[in-house]
Amino acid sequence: MEIMTLSYIPSPSVSEFTLGPLTIHFYALCILAGIILAVWIGSTRWKKLGGSFDQFLDITLWAVPAGIVGARLYHIITTPERFFGPHGDWVEMFRIWHGGLGIWGSVALGALAAWAWCRHKGYPVALLMDALAPGLLLAQAVGRLGNWFNQELYGAPTTLPWGLKLNTAGTAIGHGEQCFDGSSCPTGTLFQPTFLYEMIWNLIGVAIILWIGRKAVRRLKAGSLFVIYVLWYTAGRTWIEMLRIDFSHEFLGVRINVWVSIAVFIAAAVAFIFVQRIGKSTALLSEKLRTITEAQAREMNANEPKGASHPEA
Repeated sequence: MEIMTLSYIPSPSVSEFTLGPLTIHFYALCILAGIILAVWIGSTRWKKLGGSFDQFLDITLWAVPAGIVGARLYHIITTPERFFGPHGDWVEMFRIWHGGLGIWGSVALGALAAWAWCRHKGYPVALLMDALAPGLLLAQAVGRLGNWFNQELYGAPTTLPWGLKLNTAGTAIGHGEQCFDGSSCPTGTLFQPTFLYEMIWNLIGVAIILWIGRKAVRRLKAGSLFVIYVLWYTAGRTWIEMLRIDFSHEFLGVRINVWVSIAVFIAAAVAFIFVQRIGKSTALLSEKLRTITEAQAREMNANEPKGASHPEA
């Protein structure tokens, strides 16, 4: 039986292309594009707060690799059967272009690396988190396009006109046209495009964070925008995760990532109150960052050979 629909979101017929001996995966390109956007937005905001691009680049060189490793580790820990056991393939751990990056691990390990470097250099960590917040959310939105190319992370069958139609012939990572109860769906079945829902949710969040940053920067303590980012993302991830039908371990009949989203949301709500009570103002920390930046610039100039010329800006 084939279901006829008047409109739908098509799936890509390809997920990779070759350049000589290299195979380029669209999933990887989406992740890379997201990282570039996050660095561009974050560095721009960091400089407005009194920092420099070189400072931000140093932080990025520590945080991005740590974030990628953390994202993969989270996926491996939460879905070990894909990599270990009688039906697992441990080599698959290194094939991140096949999908499988957990945002929780990425934020946790990436933030830890950024925190360690900021502590080493004396940079205000709260300012860095606020500078990163909208860019991180935008990067996550762009990254969801990679799930579209991989035909993964979709939801239950739907009759909505924006349902996702799978290209099963080109599906290597997704579950094919399989209903949420494990039975086969009729040809032409559409699925909830949960990757698109999350992408739209994240883009709305970017706009909200930027708006709050402009309107309430004097009333909110430094670090507040990052906490708002966490609150917004986890609120959306909770309901979007409940629509998905890809394999996931469950606890009390609820997907693990739903529980994680709820727990992180609660922790972020407590953190928001905590930040408002004992946090420092953005203006105060921004002045500290400017002082550090100026000191670094003076030290760099003092260490340069006499007579060295500089190209005009």
